[in-house]
This record gives sequence, C-alpha cells and structure tokens, in this order.
Amino acid sequence: MRNILEMQKKLVPDIMQVLQKRYDILRRIGVTGTGGRRTLAASLDLTERTLRAELDLLRSQGLVEAGTTGVSLTDRGRRLLDEMEPMVRELFGLSDLEAALRKRFGLKQAVVVPGDSDVSEEAKRELGRAGSKVLRRVIGPGDVVAVMGGTTMARMASQFSVPSPLRDNWFVPARGGLGESVDYQANTIASELAKRTGARYRMLHVPDHLSEDAYQTIMQEPNVREVVDMIRSARIVVHGIGDASAMARRRKLDAGTVQEILRDGALAEAFGYYFDREGAVVHRMATAGLRLEDIEAAESVIGIAGGRSKGEAIAAVMRFGHDDVLVTDEAAAEEALKHAGV
Repeated sequence: MRNILEMQKKLVPDIMQVLQKRYDILRRIGVTGTGGRRTLAASLDLTERTLRAELDLLRSQGLVEAGTTGVSLTDRGRRLLDEMEPMVRELFGLSDLEAALRKRFGLKQAVVVPGDSDVSEEAKRELGRAGSKVLRRVIGPGDVVAVMGGTTMARMASQFSVPSPLRDNWFVPARGGLGESVDYQANTIASELAKRTGARYRMLHVPDHLSEDAYQTIMQEPNVREVVDMIRSARIVVHGIGDASAMARRRKLDAGTVQEILRDGALAEAFGYYFDREGAVVHRMATAGLRLEDIEAAESVIGIAGGRSKGEAIAAVMRFGHDDVLVTDEAAAEEALKHAGV
C-alpha cells in the first residue's frame, strides 16, 4: 500500500491534499453527527463556498445527505470512512507511531487518533470513539468489564454501541467514586455502558479513598464484599491516565500527602496508584476495588488517554508494564515516545 501511495504522490502531487480534505470532511461529520454547513466550515477552517463544492461532490457520490437539521453521512459514507481508516493511518504516519508505541512499551495493540486532545474537541471525541471500538472488539460472552472514572472514560461510554444486546455481560466500577462529579464517577460510567448495551451492572457506593481502618471495616459488609469480589474477577479493565499532581488534588488528598507523593517522584496516576518515571509504584490509596494483583490477572487492560500534557504520564504508566492496549492521540504519542527515550 505504501508503494502505491508513493507513486500516486509523484504522479499527482496534489492528490494527498484532496484526499486529506475530503477525508477530514467525512470524518468530522461522522464524529460530530448531523450539523449545519456554517459550523462545519468553521471547524474545518474552510470557506463556505469551498465546503459547498466539496459537499456537492460527496453528495453526488452518495456519501453524504442534507436534511432540515444539516449534513450527515449516509450508510455508504460510513462504510467508506471505515474502509479508508487503515490507509489514512499509514498515509499520515499514525501507523508508524502505533508501531513505535507497541515496540517501546511491549503492547499488543496501540491506536493513535489524529490531533491533540489538549486543544481539540474533535480529538477528544475521536479518542472516545476509538476507545469504544477497541472495547467492542475485545469483549466476549460472559465477560465482566471493570471501568475507571474520568472525563475520557465518560466520553468513551457515550459513544459505545453494539450490534446486539450484551445480556450475559456485567459492567462494574473499578473502584469507589463518591466525592467527585457524578457524571465522571466509575459508577455512572458502568451504568451508562450497561444501559447502552443491554448488559447488567453493579455499583460500589463507597468513597474513592479510605483510611486503613475504614477500609478494613467497610470490607466486612456483605453487600460491599460481593460487589468487590465481582470487580476483582474482571477479565477486562478500562482505565484513564492522569497527571499525579492534578489527580491527587482532584481526589482531595491533604496537602502533606500530595507533597509526599510528589517528593517520591510521582508523575502519573492510574487505578488509584501513583507511578514514577520508571513505572514504579510510589504511592497507593486504600480503596475498595481493583488491586494491582487484579490488574495483573486481567486478560485485557486498556488504557485510554490523550493530550500532549499527558505524554510523560502515559509513558510512566506504560512502563509499569501491565497494559495490553493503549488508545491515545498523536500529540500524546509523540510526547510519550520522547520521554521513553525513542
């Protein structure tokens, strides 16, 4: 495929620009759904006149359709977008980034979406969409799926869909989450995934972090114990990755603990554990939910995180060595590889 593309670029130098422009239009419509032409033109940095001409061509090919609410993809357009994705990934260098991430961090799979989630809403949506596609591929009959909280997980859940109900599956929160925004709690995300797929779910109504005494007490409760046992049996774990300092403050740790964590070299946080640059755990929180041994025992661990600002944190968690799949964006991938010494 690469040889064919190289020949096309030599024979028709502007073919890549035309291809990228039309692919970007289709992808933007696919990610955002039905929308008005003016908004679409602004998001693509095209004039309305240019966009109108491109949409006329795409409509003549049966790829888009215009209705009273705006422009949307046809079924044929959605199929073409899916079929183009592997070629476009190679064409724009995303395949090379994915290969580098797999090699450097020993991953089974890496998925890189275009852009930088720090500055692009489209990249954030695309990250969620890519994460949902990965989860859809790995989930099997009877699987228990444990999900973490956070904005990235919420975005993934909002785009998750399946062709037929997952009646034999369970979605569970990977840990407690009382104390943070309800929309981004693991409980909320587990229930959203279940409702969107016809699966079942359980909730864990305990605080996100506990004192050791409180942890020991709450684990004696039969209802809590039952849910925790299910969580720790999860075959699939889906999690986000955060900056250590930001996550410690978001979890309302006291100032002394935050300083101690940072003094110990923590750069990243995932599943309630704080990691230094080499991927070593430097701090853990007492929480009713997944433990490191449960993550190590899970058959598929999927990390989803993007934004250049998270590149170093992603590299730290990947060095921990228990993720099977990383879904990230272009800017974060470049930054992670830079901090991994590639």
